[in-house]
Amino acid sequence: MKKTVINFLALVLIFVASTNVCAQKLITKTGSIKFQASVPSYEEIAAENKSVSAVLEQSTGDLAALVLIKGFRFKVALMEEHFNENYMESEKFSKATLKGKIDDFDISTVTNSPKNFTLKGDLTIHGKTKPVTVIIKISKAANGVNASGSFEVKPEDFDIEIPSLVRKKVADKIKITYNFLLVK
Repeated sequence: MKKTVINFLALVLIFVASTNVCAQKLITKTGSIKFQASVPSYEEIAAENKSVSAVLEQSTGDLAALVLIKGFRFKVALMEEHFNENYMESEKFSKATLKGKIDDFDISTVTNSPKNFTLKGDLTIHGKTKPVTVIIKISKAANGVNASGSFEVKPEDFDIEIPSLVRKKVADKIKITYNFLLVK
């Protein structure tokens, strides 16, 4: 009988401890990433992915985001096909990731008004990883926080080749905008 009670108490302690650890993480599987690669006088080059996964560890400020390349949707189906097959090679490089740490992050300082933080980490696109520093705006939301912002990348920094035939139709810097509602 004593052994059963001790086992039950140990199980309860493990459950409580794991609940506290999980409560520190805020997550989403429905984050949004948009990119804009258009130049004036040419057809719009833009897409959005609304199924981005992201995790924020509240106690440390560690942030990780994962986007599946084939999840980007374009207005023009042929553009989406070219993006996946010719530029991003999504069969070979199926995902992009951002892993980093938010400097001086303290969840208790987050309010309903967006506050700028600096995120330093590594961005991996097309199989190539580069260090990045981006501003991330964080505000309180129901059961969590909203994290949003934008930054720019150059295709050549990630070994993404733009053929000379269409080079002038694609922006030199691609603007990436993200919005994550991270909840418990």
